[in-house]
Amino acid sequence: MDTSNDKDYNAGSLSLTDTISLGTGVMIGAGIFALLGQVAELSGTWFPYIFLLGAIISGFSAYSYIKVSNTYPSAGGIAMILKKAYGKTTITAFASLLMALSMIISESLVARTFGTYTMQLFAADSPDFWVPVLGVLLLIVAFVVNISGNKLLGKSSQVMAFLKIMGIVVFAVAGLWAAGFSYEDLIPAPAENSEYSASSYIGALALSILAYKGFTTITNSGGEVVNPKKNVGKAIIWSLLICTVVYFLVAIAVNSSLSVTEIIAAKDYSLAEAAKPAFGDYGLYFTVGIALIATVSGVIASVFAVSRMTAMLTDMDLIPHSHLGMSGSIQKHMLVYVVSIAIVLTIFFDLSRIASLGAIFYLVMDMIIHWGVFKYLRKEVKANGIIVITALLLDFVVLVAFLWIKAKSDLLVLIVAGVVMILVFAGEKWFLARDN
Repeated sequence: MDTSNDKDYNAGSLSLTDTISLGTGVMIGAGIFALLGQVAELSGTWFPYIFLLGAIISGFSAYSYIKVSNTYPSAGGIAMILKKAYGKTTITAFASLLMALSMIISESLVARTFGTYTMQLFAADSPDFWVPVLGVLLLIVAFVVNISGNKLLGKSSQVMAFLKIMGIVVFAVAGLWAAGFSYEDLIPAPAENSEYSASSYIGALALSILAYKGFTTITNSGGEVVNPKKNVGKAIIWSLLICTVVYFLVAIAVNSSLSVTEIIAAKDYSLAEAAKPAFGDYGLYFTVGIALIATVSGVIASVFAVSRMTAMLTDMDLIPHSHLGMSGSIQKHMLVYVVSIAIVLTIFFDLSRIASLGAIFYLVMDMIIHWGVFKYLRKEVKANGIIVITALLLDFVVLVAFLWIKAKSDLLVLIVAGVVMILVFAGEKWFLARDN
């Protein structure tokens, strides 16, 4: 098993329940509250089923991670998979940093969602600057919780995961009941979907996949999970199943309460808007309360995972590191760097662009993982090549469609994504060449 020299890596410090809580914490925090409206904007009333398709594609993707993690559980997770496949190369460092950036982007996405939902409790004309301010405050809280260690992290994740899942299920069931739900509501209205193209639906899939990528949090925590060769895979499967059910129930409830036009108009806080017709102010308070719990736990869990992953990259000598005068372990230094970058993104980017960047980086990294497993690790980890290639092809189709949509609607996102990837690749090539 790969290990780290960092004293903060504690084998067996996360139980199966803790690990599932971390996975669902990241997924539900981003998926429901930050991305539901974004997905609906691209797919109309079909968006509940887009989340189901996203779960299926994510299930194919998870297969590669589970097979390698079962053989080589590691606190480095994705970085370990890439190094096993490609060795200490530029492609390993490049893909690992893309994953780290994708996770940091998700943190800023959820942080801004926290601010957006919190502001629903105040006057509609409240200044917009409070959204990033509240997001930054959440990131600081996440830093404090993570710096306190795994025991506090595990317990807080369990409590918040339970509260938000139960709360979201209550919202979904009560929303369906208040809207007079019938089985006919499961069939999307054709008239409301005539303007959407095939590429638009596939683009929506890209964002829905981003809602499920939190399962990689579990992969990155593998070295700290009790009996990791069995429990990492179990935790990934259970997290995906729980989130799939929750996403679909909530999406159907929102679809029954609001028109697509209303969902798009309130896409950054669609659940809070969906609660108003049925429950009035009390429903708004309840939904915002659950959103705050979900986003807080999502950011805490994501900060935990990405700090561990980047610390492992440092241990592998794949990325440069400077203490900058700080004391303590490398992992604690990484917490500072990760939260600082997320704060900058939270201040300067809106939800839509943050989500788009995260989806692009994640899909590129995911394809590199699948190719590495297929070409170099398939026999070693006893993976089914057909499943791995299917996951790779699904990612490719979704990424191309999403890039096509963004090329027509928001070219700046593609320019930023391209520049960042070029800089990361060139920087890593230079660093590794100098190191050798």
